[in-house]
Amino acid sequence: MAHDYLIIGAGPAGLQLAAALERDGADYVVLERGSVPGAFFQRFPRHRTLISTNKVHTGYDDPELRLRMDWNSLLSDDPELLFTRYSRRYFPPADDMLRYLSDFAARTGVRVHYDTAVERVSRDADGFTVTARDGRTWRARRVVAATGVPLPNVPDIPGVELAERYDAFDPDPESFTDQRVLIIGRGNSAFETADSLMEHAAVIHVVGSGSLPMAWRTHYVGHLRAVNNNFLDSYQLKSQNALLDGRVLEIRKAEDGFRVPVAFERADDVVKEIRYDRVIVATGFRADTSVFDGSCAPELTVNGRFPALTAVGESVNVPGLYFAGTLMQGRDFKKATTGFIHGFRYTVRALHRTLRRRYDGEPWPVTGLGTDPERAVDAVITRVNRSSALWQQFGVLGDLLLLAPDGTWRYAEEVPVGHVPDAVAAGEFGQVAGHAVITLEYGEGHDRVDPFDVTAGRKSQQDTAGLDGRYLHPVVRWYRDGAFVAEYHLAENLENEWDSESFHRAPLRAFLAAHRSPAAPVTP
Repeated sequence: MAHDYLIIGAGPAGLQLAAALERDGADYVVLERGSVPGAFFQRFPRHRTLISTNKVHTGYDDPELRLRMDWNSLLSDDPELLFTRYSRRYFPPADDMLRYLSDFAARTGVRVHYDTAVERVSRDADGFTVTARDGRTWRARRVVAATGVPLPNVPDIPGVELAERYDAFDPDPESFTDQRVLIIGRGNSAFETADSLMEHAAVIHVVGSGSLPMAWRTHYVGHLRAVNNNFLDSYQLKSQNALLDGRVLEIRKAEDGFRVPVAFERADDVVKEIRYDRVIVATGFRADTSVFDGSCAPELTVNGRFPALTAVGESVNVPGLYFAGTLMQGRDFKKATTGFIHGFRYTVRALHRTLRRRYDGEPWPVTGLGTDPERAVDAVITRVNRSSALWQQFGVLGDLLLLAPDGTWRYAEEVPVGHVPDAVAAGEFGQVAGHAVITLEYGEGHDRVDPFDVTAGRKSQQDTAGLDGRYLHPVVRWYRDGAFVAEYHLAENLENEWDSESFHRAPLRAFLAAHRSPAAPVTP
């Protein structure tokens, strides 16, 4: 007998989806390679401190607003299942995440087979066959892979096999005492490692190509975070450490360690050969799709690191094969929060709603607002001031304000923005004469502006058009008969409170009134 849904992986994403299916009473099963939920966190991060923030004290009583500052909790109706109850540390220990996920699995009652390593997935006309290493098999109509990115993303450098890998090296800093260390990579794993070695290593060089992106500037939390950039101080204040802007050409074993020629980008690729005692590769991770045989091998994207997916998380070339969690980030790689718990918990919720609509006939939740335009304004203002999903998944998830041909307003929450055109055209939300997509977004060019430069020329908060607002703010885009008509940016606000009558409500009211009519001109 085939299950309706088979989930591979009981990490945060797999648990999030399984808990929703369990609540529905759906027919599903979860297969997990490890012996505990979230086994990834038994080893990672290697230095055992999370950089996903845990803000316990927010000043808010509203649980939805609190989730804007809580980067670790999964979504649940159980008020006890909040990560903020497990740690008071702003950057909590990884072991606290293991405790949290174990309790989440127990309290939600998700059905997981642990110590079950999936070895092969195949597909035929009736669905999928999933085979475990011990020979057990399962049949499923749909498969959802929520396995994270378990493989190291090893660069193509001659001699790279001589280096130690971030996922396998001994992180004990004392073993690096008085040594010269090269770390290849310039993400948080590389700088986390460098920071841990600064009290023991004699010299540390961190090498990578291109300019170094800082999270506080790009607003992408996967770029270098401030908590890991103490190393930059030690470089700029001449403490024997250095950031090398260049490319490693080779790693060669020598009698006194390693010889590594580096082509320096700042100096027109001038090559300098440098001696090191240790070389560590910390260049990120990639998906492992080796379990999928030729009948269902998914296409890949981002240099083969992630599966290529539709906006709702389905493989672009294998019908019925879905991906959940950090594996969903290929569409918005290094632009949004999909690769992290505080982002993918919402895209997984959207995936759950998609699965239930497609295969169980359950429509996407829609709230009726009647014909009064003021209720439409109220709905938009309320959501942009409260929603944690729009806040965390900026530009990826959007609410829909739907106008029926009879003038009735309706509201749908947290729809993948890339899926909206197809969904509206297919009638997934009923008859729609016009609709608005409401998102929170950073302004164009936000990642090219130094937010601490007072001469950057940002427009005044009194600019109600808000078109130059580079910080997070609401954006409303209106469509009629599927065609784009116009957009409006609500003005930025220091406290992220977009509820002023003069700066927010009145301009939004005027925008909707101007464009809801079929006679309104289409903006080129």
